[in-house]
Amino acid sequence: MEENRIYKKAVSKEAFIFLFFFLIIFGSLGWKMGAANMLQTMMNTAYKLLLETVFNIMAIAVMAGALSGVLSEFGVIALLNKLLSPLMKPLYNLPGAATVGIMTTYLSDNPAILSLAEDKNFRRYFRKYQLPALTNLGTAYGMGLIVTTFMLGISSGGENFGIAVLVGNLGAVVGSIVSVRIMMFFTKKEFGTQEWCIPPEKGVSVEDALNRREIRKGSIGGRLLEACLDGGKSGVDVGMAIIPGVLVICTLVMMLTNGPGEGGAYTGAAYEGVALLPWIGDKLNFILEPLFGFSSSSAIAVPVTALGAAGAAIGLVPDMVSEGLAHANDIAVFTAMCMCWSGYLSTHVGMMTALKVPHLTGKAIISHTIGGACAGIAANFLFQFFTLIL
Repeated sequence: MEENRIYKKAVSKEAFIFLFFFLIIFGSLGWKMGAANMLQTMMNTAYKLLLETVFNIMAIAVMAGALSGVLSEFGVIALLNKLLSPLMKPLYNLPGAATVGIMTTYLSDNPAILSLAEDKNFRRYFRKYQLPALTNLGTAYGMGLIVTTFMLGISSGGENFGIAVLVGNLGAVVGSIVSVRIMMFFTKKEFGTQEWCIPPEKGVSVEDALNRREIRKGSIGGRLLEACLDGGKSGVDVGMAIIPGVLVICTLVMMLTNGPGEGGAYTGAAYEGVALLPWIGDKLNFILEPLFGFSSSSAIAVPVTALGAAGAAIGLVPDMVSEGLAHANDIAVFTAMCMCWSGYLSTHVGMMTALKVPHLTGKAIISHTIGGACAGIAANFLFQFFTLIL
């Protein structure tokens, strides 16, 4: 253990550099919001996130874990791996079993894929360099069903949002491929390409190991119940592991994304902020508009908000549509980027920690930032193409 520790001088220049940036960031927030309001907003936002987001994610992870345990116990994951490997390998360089992660996150939220990753019968299909990319894969499809149904339910004012939402889903697929491929560029350097997450037993070939699976003892009913409970228990562990990342990162993202409270005043309430990220987006609109085809500069607020929470992002859309600030092409881009990003800044830290590779969090975020941007660009140009041919 001793040789793995890293030591530095007790007082070095990094202490002064850190203090400089710390004072700049929080001094600016305190000057804008008021020091007392800033601290109250931090605490209140973290508390709200714990109650409304973390426990929701934990519930999703428990149910997804129970489902994955059953699918694993009765060979469904093995079947999907056999059937879909010819599709998943060229697209993502992942085994076919990864499609279960796509389905569970599309129907729920990003961390649902972590419960799968805890299952031995799921992990054994993956090499070590592939497993961290599950964070990017799951996030790209997280909240997919919720985002899709919400966008379809928006009053369209005569425009056809059905095609736009479909194109948005296709854009998210493009973004997921880009994100996963970039992430695996980094993980291959870290782990190589040969080592398996669960190495075959001594004297057993890799092919033989993949052609059999371990099951529980007992009757079918007993195995079903035990698989459900064991899978659900892994979901609890996942929910606990993501608490620090969600509370710390998402609180900061919310404070940089949202504006003041009602009437433009700061009260110390949860989810208040200085709206820095939308301001930056407005300044970059001359670049963003040709890439994403936004109908107005205010449309950038949707994908920016999706960095922290997709639910909050899609909540902005109905008013923008009713005010004429967003049209069908914007809906396509919103769908793609809200799905692909779906609050990844607030979940990636916890997800990578749960996968026991927290040191790769920065690379996962960089990969997914690029992937989400590609999702929006792809949705924009795909919608233009479909508009021309239909």
